[in-house]
Amino acid sequence: MEFRIADTFTTSLTKLTADEQKLVKQTTFDAQVNPANPGLKFHKLDKGRDKNFWSLRVGKDIRIIAHKTSESILFCYTDHHDKAYAWAENRKLEIHPKTGAAQIVKVFEVEEAITVRPPAPQSAGTFAPFVHIPDDALLTYGVPMEWIAAIRAVPDQDALLELLINLPAEAGEALLDLAVGRTPPLPVAISQPEKGEVPVSAFSHPDAQRRFRLMGSAGELQRALEFPWDKWIVFLHPDQRTLAEGKYRGPIKVCGSAGTGKTVVALHRAAHLARTHPDARILLTTLSDPLANSLQAKLNCLLAHEPRLAERIDVRSLDNQAKRFFRLQAGETAHGASLATRERIFEILKREAATLGLEGYKLAFLYAEWRELVDARQLTTWEEYRTTPRLGRKIRLSEQRRQTLWSLFERANNFLAENKLYTESAIYTHLVSTLGSLKRPPYDFIIVDEAQDLSYAQMRFVAVLGAHREDALCFCGDLGQRIFQQPFSWKSLGVDIRGRSITLRVNYRTSHQIRSQADKLLDAELTDADGNAEKRDNPVSVFNGPMPEILAFSSPEEEDESVAAWLTTLRDLVSPAEMAVFVRSESELPRAAAALEKAKLPHVVLDSDMDIPKDKVTLAVMHLAKGLEFCAVAVMACDSEIIPSQQRIEDMGEDTDLEDVYNTERQLLYVACTRARDHLLVSGVEPVSEFLDDLLASKSFVP
Repeated sequence: MEFRIADTFTTSLTKLTADEQKLVKQTTFDAQVNPANPGLKFHKLDKGRDKNFWSLRVGKDIRIIAHKTSESILFCYTDHHDKAYAWAENRKLEIHPKTGAAQIVKVFEVEEAITVRPPAPQSAGTFAPFVHIPDDALLTYGVPMEWIAAIRAVPDQDALLELLINLPAEAGEALLDLAVGRTPPLPVAISQPEKGEVPVSAFSHPDAQRRFRLMGSAGELQRALEFPWDKWIVFLHPDQRTLAEGKYRGPIKVCGSAGTGKTVVALHRAAHLARTHPDARILLTTLSDPLANSLQAKLNCLLAHEPRLAERIDVRSLDNQAKRFFRLQAGETAHGASLATRERIFEILKREAATLGLEGYKLAFLYAEWRELVDARQLTTWEEYRTTPRLGRKIRLSEQRRQTLWSLFERANNFLAENKLYTESAIYTHLVSTLGSLKRPPYDFIIVDEAQDLSYAQMRFVAVLGAHREDALCFCGDLGQRIFQQPFSWKSLGVDIRGRSITLRVNYRTSHQIRSQADKLLDAELTDADGNAEKRDNPVSVFNGPMPEILAFSSPEEEDESVAAWLTTLRDLVSPAEMAVFVRSESELPRAAAALEKAKLPHVVLDSDMDIPKDKVTLAVMHLAKGLEFCAVAVMACDSEIIPSQQRIEDMGEDTDLEDVYNTERQLLYVACTRARDHLLVSGVEPVSEFLDDLLASKSFVP
């Protein structure tokens, strides 16, 4: 007998107490081992819409709702007795007549919707996006037959969003597309079954697999129940599964706005490659040690019961991995060498510029030119510097001025070499020359998360690591979240993703209201240096929530009081561990801490270890927000001279760098806002950041 669990089961499991969850899990394991065990107390439900629904007793008051046939058993829901029975009475498992996918359909509210909300007449300004769409077309997108009348009768945008919560995911996503005039992709259709029991093929449909999962072993079931709140471990969107398990004839890039599951694809692809290539070594990498720590924790969840696979997947930041290789490969060269800090480079350039009488140049300009051109490409001669295109450097330089600057950069390079000081770019360049000559590459596959912020030197390194096979490289990233690096051409380094750049559209992390508000910070389309466009005008959020609050105050004290009050009102709904407060920099941390103290909420300031507290509020700077998710987020101290950062504006090497500073600062605020799942507050003291005006800008309905 096939044993499956539904995503509705794991979701309901998380709402029980720890002791209740323990009892449910044990009963679930017993049922998987032997569904016919006489010790399992099944009771057939007589009042339900689905005659195959049974109740399984767990302790005194807890029940599991199971769908039982002679071929399979599906655990659908768990709760206290009355709530579990109420859930079952208004739902049924059916095979969609058009797509052939198994669906759990909620049926009791449809009649109410039809009665209370008769179809509105079509007129100017009336919200009637589905009036001209035939029933057969709606069925094609997976809409249950029972819901078509209610969908046509929906009176406004808010009612549509509330209604979609009750529909299968593929139907909800398609209706959101149709509501704004887009044509949804057609779902896969499978052959219709014979009358009678639900066939296995209905559960094998790609859309069914995002909500039902066959538990093939006790280990797989244990993994699903051990982390029931992390649905991504078990249930994947068909697009995510296709990307994670696909075969490609070149490097691929997985794109998508915040919350669309790019990191989920990276993790599942690493696991898939480890399973399908038993001898392969895999590098799962990202930009920083904190992000790598987060990836490692998620991979531990995904492969909790497959330790042999985890042994062949290295999870490290790129810089960490490069330094490891450097110590192994460089030998005597690395002995006694040390890394030159940003402050040390500034000091060297300032001293050498004074020696050459170049005080007329801004030190910030000299550093930017050295970092983004000379150091990034490891230029060692005047000829190399003279002939290298200055992509991303907006001020034109005559050859005479470039020759003057080269005299400075040559002295700086010589000083670094004489004092055995290495930059990170120098380490990567050394590795490019040594790794390319190895008979066997250290890794068979390389998966890079947060790829939008790769530096030029890092991409050269990654390109060499993956040069041995056409499908070795997978990149996951979002141009809208680029906050560290200047753009450059990937193609020029041999990484051509044209035709293999895929955008995920379904947002799982943030509510419709938060996502649509945060999207106002960014353009509808962003383009990389190779001309590859990422469209951001068609994401779909899968759940609804309260509107974000965007507030301005007359003083920091007034802001502290208001944020404290906002957090206090959420205490009955959200645990401290599910709350976070973000600020632009460490200078604003005391302001945020004052609000938390007034709210009497314990908190921890997050550092690079990314150790998220289990019983306290997380307080952090925005740069540490990547990869995190919280139920409630407050983004504080968004004053006009704090974001965009006045320090960055003053440190600009060129006046024409202003656009880049504004773009990355705007994207940094976007990253912070999109860490919120259900509740978001953005605040500042007058005069507030101009970015808050963008957040408040009116915008037409976008699902």
